[in-house]
Parts: sequence; structure tokens; C-alpha cells
Amino acid sequence: MNTTPQPDPRDRPARLTVGVVGAGRVGPALAASLQLAGHRPVAVSAVSDASRRRAEEMLPDVRVVPPAEVLERSELVLLTVPDDALPELVAGLAETGAVRPGQLLVHTSGRYGAKVLDPALRAGALPLALHPAMTFTGTPVDVQRLAGCSFGVTAPDELRLAAEALVIEMGGEPEWIAEENRPLYHAALALGANHLVTLVAQSLELLRTAGVGAPDRMLGPLLGAALDNALRSGDAALTGPVARGDAGTVAAHVAELREHAPGTVAGYLAMARATADRALAHGLLKPELAEPLLGVLAGPSDAAGGTGDTPGDTT
Repeated sequence: MNTTPQPDPRDRPARLTVGVVGAGRVGPALAASLQLAGHRPVAVSAVSDASRRRAEEMLPDVRVVPPAEVLERSELVLLTVPDDALPELVAGLAETGAVRPGQLLVHTSGRYGAKVLDPALRAGALPLALHPAMTFTGTPVDVQRLAGCSFGVTAPDELRLAAEALVIEMGGEPEWIAEENRPLYHAALALGANHLVTLVAQSLELLRTAGVGAPDRMLGPLLGAALDNALRSGDAALTGPVARGDAGTVAAHVAELREHAPGTVAGYLAMARATADRALAHGLLKPELAEPLLGVLAGPSDAAGGTGDTPGDTT
């Protein structure tokens, strides 16, 4: 184990050797982005065949080695493993002496802030939480998508500038998230992005069932406009039968979904109730129309989807 003291990052040369622990969809993309900024990826750990292929494609000529060797070779280490695996990984690396004093240790979990890196901090590492608010494909296109991507940044005050500088070098925009707000921040992103994929996939399936030959072409402009309007205007952008209080139309929707796609009923009812609540609160849904609408939405869903009061799992 190399115990040579490492310089403070503010005194280091601008270029760093970079290692990646976990060659999933995120790590290789971030390392490739840092390479474009002049840093030098030197090691990556990968277990599955898919992760090895991903590392070879996005980080050619970078050696695939065990995690401890990644840390041995690197000044900046990206820990890009699933959220639930991160605490054990950090504890294990610290216990085995793999962490070096002065080493920049970066995790990309949305759920956790910098405190999950405390075992490494006690070993002398410099802890940073840099979460890109972006979905990744595991292909080179991800590097391009980082341009303008917001990163949720959490780090000790003395490392804040270093964390923000790394984000900017990757083409991103740093957004400071307090340690105690990380779970809420991550829940907000999951609600907006992960559930959106489920909703779009369900909509595509229903349009195919309805005989639409190119549902993606139909949905593209509609969803693009809806997203743009929502980002610009928030609840004022609400449209459709729920916001208008068209209880009969909503009842017809529920009947059709029960017949053709019963697994979507619970989600439809849950989202429609949430939409009705927001529309009513913002004066878009007239109170006299809300009562019959909420009556339609209060009915139990099909047995396959659970009760009408319990939305299905769309995570």
C-alpha cells in the first residue's frame, strides 16, 4: 500500500489520473468526459461481460483491474455502483487500506450525500458526491448529453470549489444540495424521470392496441410540448379531461383500460386524482365539476392493479 502523503487538491496539477469502480452506464461516461477535459483514465473495475464491453468501448486502452487496484492507480476515483451497494463498498475499501490520504473519492449516487464516504474520509480521502441528473444509455452518446446537465453536488465546504470545478469540466452545471436534502432531491428526480418512462411506455402500448401505426411519432410532439409547457408554466399547463372536469370522459377511459389494459388502471386513477387535486387547488378545475369527477376516481381498480387507493409500483 502506498502511504506517501498526497498534496491538497488545490495545490495539485490540474490534470489527474482517474479510476472507475463499477463500469455501469454512468462511470465510463463520466471518465470519458473527464478525459476530454484533459484528465487521464488509468483503471476501471468491471465484473459482468456487459460492463467489460462498455469499458472497452468507452475507455479503450484503460486496464480492467480489481477495485483496490483502481484506487492504487488513481488520484481521482469514481465510485459508480448502485445506491444500495455503495455503503458496503466504501467501508470495505477503507477497511482493506485501499484508500490513500489526499485521494479524491467521488460517488454518483443521488440518494447519498458526502457522509456515506465517512469511512474513506477517516482514512484521509477527500469526499465528493456528484450526481448527474441525467439518464444514461451506456453508450458514447452519454458524453454529449452531459453538456449542460445539472449535477447534485454535496461535499465539505472546503471541497466545494473542487467539486464544482470537476462538474464544470464535465460540461455540467453544479447545483448545491444539502446533505439532509439528498433523499428528497433524489425522490423528486425519480418521480419526474423514472415514472415518466413508465407512463410513456404504457401510452405507446395503448396506442398500438388502438391501431396507431407509429405511436412514437404521434407522442413525440405532444409530449415535447407538454414537457416544455410544464417547465415554463407549472400547474398552469394542465390540460385534458381531468383538469376540465369531464367526469364522463374519465369514466370511459377507466372502462376501456379495465378491458384492454387492466394493469394500467391503478396508475391512471392515482395520477388522475393527483391531477384533479392540483387543478382544483390552482383554480383550473371548477368546484362544481370536481365532485362527480372525484366520484369516478374513487372507485376501486381491478384486482390485478390493486385497490384504487394504492398506485401501482412504477419505480
